[in-house]
Amino acid sequence: MRVADKWIDYELIDCSEGERLERWGEVVLVRPDPQVIWKTEKENPIWKSPHAQYRRSNTGGGKWHNFISLPGYWKISYGELTFNIKTMGFKHTGLFPEQASNWDMTMELIRSAGRPVSVLNLFGYTGAATLAALKAGASVVHVDASKGMVQWAKENAASSGVGDGQVRWLVDDCVKFVQREIRRGNHYDGIIMDPPSYGRGPGGEVWKLEEQLFGLVEMCVPVLTENPLFFILNSYTTGLSPSVMAYLLGVLLKPRFGGVVSADEIGLPVTATGLALPCGSTAIWAAEP
Repeated sequence: MRVADKWIDYELIDCSEGERLERWGEVVLVRPDPQVIWKTEKENPIWKSPHAQYRRSNTGGGKWHNFISLPGYWKISYGELTFNIKTMGFKHTGLFPEQASNWDMTMELIRSAGRPVSVLNLFGYTGAATLAALKAGASVVHVDASKGMVQWAKENAASSGVGDGQVRWLVDDCVKFVQREIRRGNHYDGIIMDPPSYGRGPGGEVWKLEEQLFGLVEMCVPVLTENPLFFILNSYTTGLSPSVMAYLLGVLLKPRFGGVVSADEIGLPVTATGLALPCGSTAIWAAEP
């Protein structure tokens, strides 16, 4: 497992009985996590006095319960990057801290390239990967279908002091955008992709990642340059293993570009136990060094 263990402003204090106890800067939150199936003792007294807790409803969904007045948003930093955090619907805060290991790798690959690098970030959410690429000196096209998420990404970029002239922010359907880029003949040295596990298209069609992923990645291959640097594929789909994702990148990218493929779970260290909580999976194709 690749563990994001360099955080200062974030801490996974403990996890038990389907919940995480987390510190986001000075704010302590309790959030549900279905992977936390163990029932260890909640010995830390902070479990009883978080600033806010997301509680699921028996009828579906859930909501935040604030025990103190929280700001509309607050800032946390990871190295050179600064993010605006807030409690939002369906337990999220606008950031997945386990992705920090991918931000580090992205920045290293770009900085060691020794040449200008262009990056396409698909399903870009609130822009953490975009910020990492920008900080490393790349130009980025950031695409997400949600206007609100793209605006949030812009605010994160401003907080991190990046983006001027280096980034295009696009509210668009990622598949349709890539299809247009193919027709326009545009190319990128790196692609970052974090597609949703499940959803519905504009015509009501059902999107299931395990059924659509091969075609999605295959469609993106023509927009890579002849000498690409990387393709980073993230997934939070439980049934999609890192090895399957690695095989997919291997069969689609290695015959044309060579390079190496690696894949693993990504996770977070748990302070209370010294263990690591698995949070998702990442597969990476990278050019030979």
